[in-house]
Amino acid sequence: MFIDSFLSFGLFFLTAVAVVAIFLYLYALVTPYDDYKLIFEENNTAAAVGFGGAILGLSIPLYSALISSVSYIDFLIWALVATVIQLILALVMTRIKGKFALEQKINDGVVSVGILMAFLSISIGLINAGSMSY
Repeated sequence: MFIDSFLSFGLFFLTAVAVVAIFLYLYALVTPYDDYKLIFEENNTAAAVGFGGAILGLSIPLYSALISSVSYIDFLIWALVATVIQLILALVMTRIKGKFALEQKINDGVVSVGILMAFLSISIGLINAGSMSY
C-alpha cells in the first residue's frame, strides 16, 4: 500500500515537473523575444519577472489539477489545458501593438511591464485553477 502511494506520488510529481519543463521551452517559442538571452545574458529584470509570473501562472492550475483529478489521465488533460491557456495568454499579450506593446517594453527592460505580464499570467492561472472545479 505504501509503495503504491509512493509510486503514484512519483508519477504525478515527475509529470508535473515535466509539464513545467516543456512549458519553459514552449513559452520561449511563443514570445517574440529571446527570454533566455534577456534573462541570463542581458540581466533583464522585466523579462525575468514576466517569465516567473508565467511559471507561477501555470503552477497554480497544475496544483489544482493535482489535488482535484480523479485519475492520472484526468490530470494530464487538465495539465494540457493549463499549459495551452498560459501559452495563448503569452502569445496574445506579446503581440499587441501600439501604446500597449509589451514586446518592445520587455526588450527594453521596463520592469513595470514585466510585473504587469507576471500578474496577468498569475491571474489567468488562478481563474484557470478555479474553473477546474468539479
